[in-house]
Amino acid sequence: MSAGLELLRLVAVTAGFAVIGIVAMIIGANIVQRLDVFDDGPGIGSPQEFVLIAVAAMIGIGLVATHRDSPADLLVAGLTVYAVVGAVYCDVARGIVPDFFTLLPLGFLIVFALTQADYGLLIAAFVPPIPFAIAAFASRGRGMGWGDVKLVAFGGAVLGLETAVAAFCGACILAVLIAVWRKALKEPIPFAPYLAASIAITMAAGLRV
Repeated sequence: MSAGLELLRLVAVTAGFAVIGIVAMIIGANIVQRLDVFDDGPGIGSPQEFVLIAVAAMIGIGLVATHRDSPADLLVAGLTVYAVVGAVYCDVARGIVPDFFTLLPLGFLIVFALTQADYGLLIAAFVPPIPFAIAAFASRGRGMGWGDVKLVAFGGAVLGLETAVAAFCGACILAVLIAVWRKALKEPIPFAPYLAASIAITMAAGLRV
């Protein structure tokens, strides 16, 4: 493929994913307008739209750079952009991760996996969330929200079992380190950005299995 066509493909994929990110933020903005903030949640925040669009574009650049832009790869990556951007937007804005950005794209992935007889995806979707679900149950959704658990399930389906476990362990460690640095261990924090970052970076780097 010529350099010109390669550049055109890069621009098209990157722009397409940026648009998906913008759409996810628009949907998220409409959702959070109808949501109240939990008294024990992290409160109202201001999502950084430019950063979220940059993350969406980064995933597109990573796909093209590592030659993983087949229709199937683009489908999974597009769902990932939609999920992580929407989840982060809502979690930062209201401390809530709606099912619209977790269970909905996860459902599409499961249907797609069943059509491809990819049963490993089902295992990857259900195993990594187990410790997060235990934490959510033990804290009654206060220390760890159920929206975070669902986002982990989606991330597991996208990244694969082993990669997801490693990525989410890194996200947890980073969240704790930043909380210690900010001296905010006892304060609720939006956890979806850490999970979403681990998913996005891992996918963009081509490390998913």
